[in-house]
Amino acid sequence: MNRVIATSRSGRWQERLGAVPPVAWLALQAAALWTHWRWAAARVGDGSDDPLGVVALAALLWAVARLAPELRSTPRPGWLALALGLSVAATVSTFAAPPLAGALLAALALAAALRAFMPSGRAGLPLAGLALLALPLISSLQFYAGYPLRVLTAQLSTWGLQLAGIAAARSGSAMQVEGRLVIVDAPCSGVQMVWMAYFCACAVAAWTGVSDRHFVRELPRIGALVLAGNVLRNSVLVVLEARRTSVPEVWHQGVGLVVLALVCAAVVALMAGGRDARR
Repeated sequence: MNRVIATSRSGRWQERLGAVPPVAWLALQAAALWTHWRWAAARVGDGSDDPLGVVALAALLWAVARLAPELRSTPRPGWLALALGLSVAATVSTFAAPPLAGALLAALALAAALRAFMPSGRAGLPLAGLALLALPLISSLQFYAGYPLRVLTAQLSTWGLQLAGIAAARSGSAMQVEGRLVIVDAPCSGVQMVWMAYFCACAVAAWTGVSDRHFVRELPRIGALVLAGNVLRNSVLVVLEARRTSVPEVWHQGVGLVVLALVCAAVVALMAGGRDARR
């Protein structure tokens, strides 16, 4: 008798939970993590980071709104527990870790909560990627990864120019091309191209509904495309700098935009293609 009563109460409780729209639960969790979003907004607002994350945030909100009618009324317990654990970790991190680390945990917590409500067979990794890209990451990536990327780009560009018969040598993040010193500066590190390429990958995957397996499989290829595109851009600009007294800024911008467009087009083709891309 007690078991019947307990089962009945559990059923009524689940019905009450199911009456609340999943989007409302997600909004409540996002509100609980508001300190991290406030920090992110302040970092973008004071000019400490590029506002590219706003584009990723808009894409994420669009994807969630598009998915809302299909969300489960009852979340998966495992993913919900993971979301709770990550939320606790994000809260604790405010006392013992850099703000960006806490924001990363908060974004992953929100992505896990969304995954808990998503229907079976739908890919969750592209949405998690958009959640991470919505954070102010560019300046931190430039600080920690900018110089190694510049050195790698300079070395690969040097080898490419040597194969083309052009006298070139690398020293640190600078290149000696045909007797002229050309510095590979911060904008040539390719950090923004990396962000744009992976944003395109996540947005296209979210739009086309590719599987998580296809999404993960294409990520290394996207990285290789970005590296190749950045080396191409750098090589062209280095040759121009070495053979002219000065290169107009519009040339730098033009070459960069053309290469970026080619890389993003290739990323879209990779992510949207494949026989097993659909869920």
